[in-house]
Amino acid sequence: MKRAKLRPIELSDIWAVFFPADFHQRYRYLGAVPWNTESDIFKAMEPLVIFMDYKARPWWCPKWFLRFLHLFGNDNSIVRVRNRRLHNLHRKITKGIFIWDYKTKWSWYDLRISVSGDDQIFNLASDIENRFYDRGYRKDIIEYIQKIEPDFNKTWMINHELGKYYDKLKDKIND
Repeated sequence: MKRAKLRPIELSDIWAVFFPADFHQRYRYLGAVPWNTESDIFKAMEPLVIFMDYKARPWWCPKWFLRFLHLFGNDNSIVRVRNRRLHNLHRKITKGIFIWDYKTKWSWYDLRISVSGDDQIFNLASDIENRFYDRGYRKDIIEYIQKIEPDFNKTWMINHELGKYYDKLKDKIND
């Protein structure tokens, strides 16, 4: 069986273990952590990442050690394994808590988060997905309504009512 070729570990990778420059490098050991601190997705997922760090990291284990294990055990990847023993130690210490993926599916606000963890983590991820969708849908529908009716200011309406109002406006235009 042919072994996969792994990228060489560079000095900058080791430096990031001990001196992380940003949020992504600090919590990279949790998996696919958002890196763009200005994005809406980052702002929505930041509480989840911090909560997962709280649940995954024992009080006696420093973050740099988990970043070290993630670098040398998992090659800073969610799929590759560089060293099986270090990989297993990383999984054992973090109790298998991990962010596998996050993405938007059909529109910019349809966020999907894939995590491994206990029920609290799943519930928080699900609540973040739902709230992110509700806020994004609301923002889009208000923009559509304001294109048709620039004086619209009924932002207190719930999403369902906004959708009905938008449909009525479209029907008026089509008639």
